[in-house]
Amino acid sequence: MNQSLRDEMDFSALVGDVKPLAKHNRADTGTQRQRPTEAQLARRESAEQRLEERNFLSDDFVDLLPPFDPIEYRREGIQQGVVDKLKHGGYSVQAQLHLLRRPLAECRRMLFPFIQEAYLHDLRSVLIVHGRGREIDSPANVLRSYLAKWLTQFDEVQAYISAQPAEGGLGATWVMLRKSDRAKANNRERQQKRRG
Repeated sequence: MNQSLRDEMDFSALVGDVKPLAKHNRADTGTQRQRPTEAQLARRESAEQRLEERNFLSDDFVDLLPPFDPIEYRREGIQQGVVDKLKHGGYSVQAQLHLLRRPLAECRRMLFPFIQEAYLHDLRSVLIVHGRGREIDSPANVLRSYLAKWLTQFDEVQAYISAQPAEGGLGATWVMLRKSDRAKANNRERQQKRRG
């Protein structure tokens, strides 16, 4: 008798007469998702509509950027050193947004709450992955052009710059958000404790 047949027989002897559990006697592992109720769908739709009404990002015409030119922006008062540190990975990625191969309207809907939520949670450096087209009118380059416009429309955005090749190159953009009032107050409190 070969070894595998003997192992199989030993296993059968150990297990004995096993019967499957009755269906009603099984644990709910959550693998079967319940469909949302009409009320849940209505609440979700209402929340999305309210968010869309607050979304100030312009979908007007935008000048298309050359596909091989990096993008960079900094608000007045932001030092070039901050942008350089952002560009060279001096800040950790605290959140990422992936917009690859998504329609422009969906990207606009996704970007708005992403930046708002990141700011509310005191995140400072986020990475947006959007892809890069090789032609000026490719969908990825159109998105990149709109993204450059949209990011300047957020008061929360202090600077942005194209990522390094290892982080996505021209197909990704680092964004630096300003400190929230809460984060500024926490910093002041920590500095006062160090002095005192």
